[in-house]
Amino acid sequence: MSGTPGMTAVAMSGGLDSSVTAWLLAQQGVPVVGLSMLLWDHSGVEAHGRCCGALDLGDARRVAQQAGIPHYTLRMDQEFREKVVDPFVDDYLAGRTPSPCVRCNTFIKFDALLARARGLGAERVATGHYARIVEGPGGPELHRAVDEAKDQSYFLFELTREQLAASLFPLGGLRKPEVRALARAAGLVVAEKGESMELCFVAGEVADFVTAEAAARGAPVEGTHAVPRAAAAQLVDEEGSVLGSGAPYYRYTVGQRRGLGVAAGRRLYVLEVLPEENRVVVGDEEALDCRALRGERLHWIGEPPAGDAEVTVRIRSRHAGAPARVKALPGGRAEVELAAPQRSIAPGQAAVFYDGSRVLGGCWISEGLR
Repeated sequence: MSGTPGMTAVAMSGGLDSSVTAWLLAQQGVPVVGLSMLLWDHSGVEAHGRCCGALDLGDARRVAQQAGIPHYTLRMDQEFREKVVDPFVDDYLAGRTPSPCVRCNTFIKFDALLARARGLGAERVATGHYARIVEGPGGPELHRAVDEAKDQSYFLFELTREQLAASLFPLGGLRKPEVRALARAAGLVVAEKGESMELCFVAGEVADFVTAEAAARGAPVEGTHAVPRAAAAQLVDEEGSVLGSGAPYYRYTVGQRRGLGVAAGRRLYVLEVLPEENRVVVGDEEALDCRALRGERLHWIGEPPAGDAEVTVRIRSRHAGAPARVKALPGGRAEVELAAPQRSIAPGQAAVFYDGSRVLGGCWISEGLR
């Protein structure tokens, strides 16, 4: 295909939000092409809400026909495996709790897909994300969506100004009921479709998926873990006393309470996962409180602050946010001092920095300081 001046590529998953995005732009007279990504083989899963499932790809094609726009499916499974799935498994096997949706946005939708779209002649990519791009004095800024309950700005913190300048989020100013009402008024085939799965490439339990991937790999991850992956982990208290044994260490995440595998007469929570020792530290709920965190791969959207930054930090996607001070350290590291202790800070999650509704940037949590 040849490019049309001003053409926009819409990332179409077959879900409600991306479908309404494509339909809205087409109705506005914007030259649009729909692009679906074949990221993971779900050919044997007959269910909605899975990336690359036959039902969802079929829905994307039908919506494109209804909107009167061309539609193409791009095979990007190798990129998805390398940039999202393998790091997801690596994080669990290293005792971290990953956030694959951030990586998918950073490396797939707004990097690999944008490059493929430009190769087809498109100038920018539109998605169904609930977030807003606002033109600021220094260039494009990323802001929370109007619909706080659906806001997805947390998952976009690694984008650059250049990527924001080549992106569109048409749903950022709408609320979810309004989006569904638009789909119904347009008669789109996905008007009554439910929410998609957050971990779209995992058809069952996350722990079972990681176990299967670990077994397929064979030796311990990069030779760093001396214990067999299938071995039961020791559950210990904060003093190191053994309370019992449970599942393999990578089946536990910080803050977990259920399914620990030991009976102690009181509620216990996972405080720390130690893969090299094949141990899981557990303790009382209050022990989950952290006064600060250390992070890596610090990223700012736009120019970094001259000194320490006073921000509101979200330590997971559904966290309400807390006042904090960010201190940049050498090597892309950061220390985030919290104004009040926060609970269940999990290594591997993202700490995202806000100034009001604006996303300033963020880092990846390497350690919570209890």
